[in-house]
Order: sequence, then structure tokens, then C-alpha cells
Amino acid sequence: MFYDRQPAPPDSGLDKRTLWLMTVGAGLVVANNYYNQPLLGEIARDFNVSESEVGIVAMLTQIGYAAGLFFVVPLADMFYRRRLVLAIFPFIPLSLLLATFSGSLTGLATASFLIGLSCVIPQLFVPMAATLATPDRKNHAIGLVMSGLLIGVLASRIISGIVGEYLGWRYMYFGGAIAMFIYWIILIRQLPEVAPGFTGGYTALMRSLAHYFRSDPELRLASWRGACSFATFTAFWTTLVFHLEGPPFHAGSGIAGAFGILGVAGAIAPAILGKRIDRLDKNRVIIIMTVVTLLSWFLLGGPGATSYLALIIGVLLIDMALQAIHLTNQAIIFARHPEATNRVNTIYMTSYFIGGSLGTFIAALAWEYMGWTGVTFVGIGCSVLMLLGHLIFRRTNTSISS
Repeated sequence: MFYDRQPAPPDSGLDKRTLWLMTVGAGLVVANNYYNQPLLGEIARDFNVSESEVGIVAMLTQIGYAAGLFFVVPLADMFYRRRLVLAIFPFIPLSLLLATFSGSLTGLATASFLIGLSCVIPQLFVPMAATLATPDRKNHAIGLVMSGLLIGVLASRIISGIVGEYLGWRYMYFGGAIAMFIYWIILIRQLPEVAPGFTGGYTALMRSLAHYFRSDPELRLASWRGACSFATFTAFWTTLVFHLEGPPFHAGSGIAGAFGILGVAGAIAPAILGKRIDRLDKNRVIIIMTVVTLLSWFLLGGPGATSYLALIIGVLLIDMALQAIHLTNQAIIFARHPEATNRVNTIYMTSYFIGGSLGTFIAALAWEYMGWTGVTFVGIGCSVLMLLGHLIFRRTNTSISS
């Protein structure tokens, strides 16, 4: 119907050098989307605008990323992968330079949208790793690239906060542009090629997204789990800094940033789990990790939540559990559709970011009216919805492969 075909098998699989090239690159590229978050105060003062006005920078970055996920990532099933990556990549350093030399908030907001739109390269690397790897190494490759991506998200906030404090926000964007230019040169020399698995036109390609979503209940269920899990994740990280600023902690943003280091430990979970996921019952992994997420929220918002120890343990557990669920979701959908890894990843990640946006919005409202208790209810609620959806709807699906 949509002219799909099985992708041509890679000539030599995925060697370690290429895998690490994509793992490190996923972190470096995705970091560009998150440099702005600790810098918003500096940007507001520089352009003499309010904090509410400068929020458009972060918002348009995410909108650009969502647009790239939906409209650009599916193209990797239609075009040769290496050529597509190398064609998109120059726009990343150019967008960062545009941000560096922006003379107004409007100019920076425009550059931010372009940064988000072009920085979807990691979402091309994850399916690419799955396609290039041999069957016995597929999930290990996915897990390692995902760990690189997640570490990039978490580390970017720490790095940009330090650079912004001592050098200024423009230096962070300029440094990012230089790093991207160097990485682009390395990609030209080392990135392998992957043949497309789709032979139709762009309209048929986009229609096939609806086809896969309608025809595959496990893809829909994985998208639901992804949306709920990322809603839980963003609900926590969006409001953590407010929680720490109040009693009994009375801590500054530096302490909140330090919790990002703990998140890096959770981000290593996909690399470890990826080596073993084929030998595990995926249904059991999802249920156990969802229960761990619920227990984490009781630590984060329960009677002992006034201590740093409870917060530290809660952060480690919630990050580990949610990243394990994320990897398991991707392992399931990639195994079911090897001819359309980018398109099913588009469906899944679009749902994922919709859930994250809703989690951020609802948690912000909950914080305004009920404080940390309200945020805890949001986190527990999203986790319960994830578990109930899995338990109820998986019965109507074909069995999740073990």
C-alpha cells in the first residue's frame, strides 16, 4: 500500500567506532535544545524584557523540535540516511550562530525555532543504530545511543549555567556552534550509509504514519506509555527548583542543577538494560518499572520528602525507571517495524513530547494552587494512568514479545 520494503542489510553491521560516534553526537546535538533553560534570566536582562516574555525562547525551541520530529524524521525512511543527516546538519551551527548574534528577542526566538527544527538528528541516530546493528546487538545499540542523548539533555543545563554565569549567554551558543561544526566534519568522514525502506512520495509517507498508528495496537500502547512517562518526568523536573527554593531547603538554583548530575546516573540505565532486554519479559519490565515510578513519587512527596536523602533516592529511582520504560517501548516498536523505524519513532516521540508538554503545564498549575503536594498528585496520577492503560489495553493486543 505504501511501497514499504525491508531495508537492505548493512554490509558490516555497526562497529564500535560508529556506535560511539552516534552516542556522543546524540548528546552533543540534543544539548543545543536545552542550553537556553538556565540562561533565560541572563537573556531577559540583556534584552530588558520580563521573565514571562523570555519564555518564548524555550517554547519555540520545543515547538521547532516537535515540528522536526513530525515533518523531518520520517524522511529518513525515504532518503539515504547519511545524505539526509549531512544535508540537515549545517543548519545546526548556522542556527546557533544566528542566536549568538541576535540583536533582539524576536531574532533569538526565530533562531531558537530553527535550532529545535534542525536538532532532531539524535532521533535519526536511534533508528539508524537499530538498523545497522546485528539482531543480537540491536537493543544494546539503541540503549547506548539513548543514554548519550539523555546525558546530553541533563549535562547541557549544568554546562550552560556555568558558561552563562562566567562568560555570558552568547558564548554558550557560540561554543555550541563551534562544537557542531567540528562534529559535522567528523560525520562527513565516518558516518556510514543506510538505504531507505520506502519508495513512495512524501504524501504517501505522511499518510503511512496514520496507517501504522491505526493498524498497530502495540504502537498505540507504547505511545501511551511514553506520553505518561514523560509527563511524569517533566512534572518533576519543571517544578523541582521551586520546591528546593522553599522550606525546608531554602536552596538556590545551583542545588537544583546538582540534581541533574543524579539524573545522569539514571540515564545510564538504557545502556545497561539494552544488553539484556532481549532476554527479559518486556511486559514484566514495564509493570515493575511503573511500580518503581509510583514508589519514587511516594519518596519524593511523602512524609520523608523534607530530607535531601529522600529526594536523592527518589530522583535516582524515577530516572532509572522512566528511562527503562522508554527503552523497552522503543525496542518493541522497532522490532515490529524494521522497514519503518523512523516513522514509528516519529509517532512514538510525538506522543512522548505531547505528554511531556501536558505534564509541564499541569504540574505548573498544580504548583501554583497546591505546591509540591499538587505536583506529587500529578506525578502519581500520570504513573497510575500509564499502569492502567498498559494492564487494560495490552489484553486486546497481541502478546508483547519476551
